[in-house]
Amino acid sequence: MGIEVGGLLGLIWLIILVWAIVKVAKSSASGLAKLLWILGLLVFPLVGLIVWLLFGPKG
Repeated sequence: MGIEVGGLLGLIWLIILVWAIVKVAKSSASGLAKLLWILGLLVFPLVGLIVWLLFGPKG
């Protein structure tokens, strides 16, 4: 049962991360800001997502 739960949580985490990257790509931020946010999300997935939720581009 542990493998199934871990796999499901990993899939949910991947979906959330992809959603955040798409939101950044569609935002009105400059190209460099988008690149830096996406790199931050990919390099530091947990911390990057939390920071993006708090300080990321809104819109």
